[in-house]
Amino acid sequence: MKAKHKNTRWLWLVVILAAVFCFAPYLVPIPPLTNTQSPAELAFPDSQFIEVNGLYSTKAGEKSVSNITLHYLKKGTGAQTLVLLHGFGASTFSWRPVLDTLAQDFTVIAYDRPAFGLTERPTTWEKADWADGSPYSLASQVILLQGLLDALGVEQAILVGHSAGASVAVAFALAQPQRVQALVLEAPAIIGGGAPSFVKALTALPQLRRLGPLLVRNIAISGPDTIRQAWHDPSKISAETLAGYQLPLQAEHWDTALWEFTLARQASGLESQLANVTHPTWVIAGDDDRIVPTENSRLVSEKIPTAEWVLVPACGHLPHEEKPAEFLQVFENFK
Repeated sequence: MKAKHKNTRWLWLVVILAAVFCFAPYLVPIPPLTNTQSPAELAFPDSQFIEVNGLYSTKAGEKSVSNITLHYLKKGTGAQTLVLLHGFGASTFSWRPVLDTLAQDFTVIAYDRPAFGLTERPTTWEKADWADGSPYSLASQVILLQGLLDALGVEQAILVGHSAGASVAVAFALAQPQRVQALVLEAPAIIGGGAPSFVKALTALPQLRRLGPLLVRNIAISGPDTIRQAWHDPSKISAETLAGYQLPLQAEHWDTALWEFTLARQASGLESQLANVTHPTWVIAGDDDRIVPTENSRLVSEKIPTAEWVLVPACGHLPHEEKPAEFLQVFENFK
């Protein structure tokens, strides 16, 4: 009899916990963001915006096109074009330590990937209009890059991808090999990482989808600590650098977009395709990378038959910011 009562208590406890999980998230208030501005209001003097066509799928055999307004910088008039693809949490601002120097020899295009910087952040959309159903998916970003190159009249480019941006560069090179001259992959986030499948399943639940934007707002607090972790010598990080990384967190809907980007992330499958990359490739990494382990970057270079490995001493996750001179040496190969 006692065992029966004990089992009943456990059953009620499970029911209560399930009810709390199902309904409590809907009771949590989510205050609107305050003091946000439009991308145009946050723009730099050299900022440019362009509406890009090219994100599409087919509906009943007809092509459906969705547009997105990208924020980008364009400098230089060189015969060869570099396209700079920033990593997670970064933006065009991250490239400023090397932008002007690269522009002396190349035409340089740096743009903000969806969910970052000052690029438009869609909050609602028709799933059928976007690759993989989301403007924030890797497949959509590959098509978006194609649309940007088309809009700017770039037939072929050297793709420079940092961290998660390297995934976009490799995926594009595999999908559109004729449009890529070469690859520079800096601390490429291609091997390892990623959340377990059960975490992906949890984030798909409507309860967590609702709370997601509130959860990612913590980045506004923890962001500076993450930046310091990305440097070998964080004492060299300037107040201007920290402010530049924080600026996009003043943009409208930044929290919702970052959460949607998180939901859209899934295993890229790129590691198994690295052997199919045939372009001249340079993989560069700091020897003290605590974000993407240096060993993972080295493995990427080993799996790409045409790759050359470049190790930057006393450097963390951001060679182009922490050791710009060493980073720029890679581009001597294109002169």
